[in-house]
Amino acid sequence: MRKPSTTTIASLAAVAAVAAGTLLTYAFSAPDRQPNALDVLLPLAAMAATPARRRFPVPALVVVALAVAAYYPWARLDGPLMVLAFVALYTAADRGHLTAAIATGATLLLAMGLGESGGTRHVDDSLFVAIAGWVVAAIAFGGVTRTRRAYLLEAERRAADAEHSKEEEARRRESEERLRIARELHDVLGHNISMINVQASAALHGLQKRPEDAERALRAIKDTSKETLRELRTTLGVLRQVDEDAPTAPADSLARVDALVAASGLRVRTELDGPLGALPTEVDLAGARIVREALTNVSRHSGAAEARLSLARRAGELVIRVEDDGPGVTYDGGSGFGLQGMRERAAALGGSLEAGPRPEGGFRVVARLPIEGAR
Repeated sequence: MRKPSTTTIASLAAVAAVAAGTLLTYAFSAPDRQPNALDVLLPLAAMAATPARRRFPVPALVVVALAVAAYYPWARLDGPLMVLAFVALYTAADRGHLTAAIATGATLLLAMGLGESGGTRHVDDSLFVAIAGWVVAAIAFGGVTRTRRAYLLEAERRAADAEHSKEEEARRRESEERLRIARELHDVLGHNISMINVQASAALHGLQKRPEDAERALRAIKDTSKETLRELRTTLGVLRQVDEDAPTAPADSLARVDALVAASGLRVRTELDGPLGALPTEVDLAGARIVREALTNVSRHSGAAEARLSLARRAGELVIRVEDDGPGVTYDGGSGFGLQGMRERAAALGGSLEAGPRPEGGFRVVARLPIEGAR
């Protein structure tokens, strides 16, 4: 069963109080002041309109005001019907009909003042001032409660918006973290697996012609697969939040560019211009990842056995250039995860990356990473 609301209870309480007060007035009235029809009809009309004040605040206010205005001049009992007028005025102001409440209250006071200005006085000056004060207080209190309710609703809305913004930020960070992990897996595992594939092809070829080359290729496969498993275990350990020892192998760095070149399995002509040992950590790591991925693409797609790598530090930026003259095509318009990952690394530092075929043949990757801004 649905419980009655607070408003309904308040309306019934007001009606019961007025009805009880009217009956007491009749019980203790003088014998020469017997009630007439208006003593019954007008209170009943006002009491009937009071419970509807929430759904129809202005019509209920008009009915109660008219009943009160007609009750005291023409009815014979002076019951507490004015209480229902105070309740109706408060409700109209509370529901946003402040103008109607003020106009009705002013009209009631004006009619009361005109009626009392005649020959017979029904209330003295102090009671008139008290009634006027109650009218003003009912309207003012209704306006205050409406303003407070609007303030609380706005505060709740802002809190909900803030919570929604927090959730959106958490989802954005989660998406960025997933993208970063995918990029790391592609850069490390993709490179190593590609090297395993290249060395396996070399081993198969060497088994028939030069067994010593096959042995070297198989050893390379063993070492690369071991490194791949270590990288995969480390990444999965981070994802599971396992409290394991940090990997002891050094991270990729341009200061160890020879190791990056050796891991590619290519013959690489390296040109260094400027010191590379004092780069900001994020620039150093991003540059090393770009070099690794670019050389992997050369090995995987270009068909060239040789590449050229240029690292130049000048004018507050690091310029990385990887070129080959192979017949293969590595440019895919940026749809591949390798090129996309390199571009994202460069963009994350405020830099840029250009990749595409060279006019004279082959493929070129040029990355520009700002140094001063990254600090």
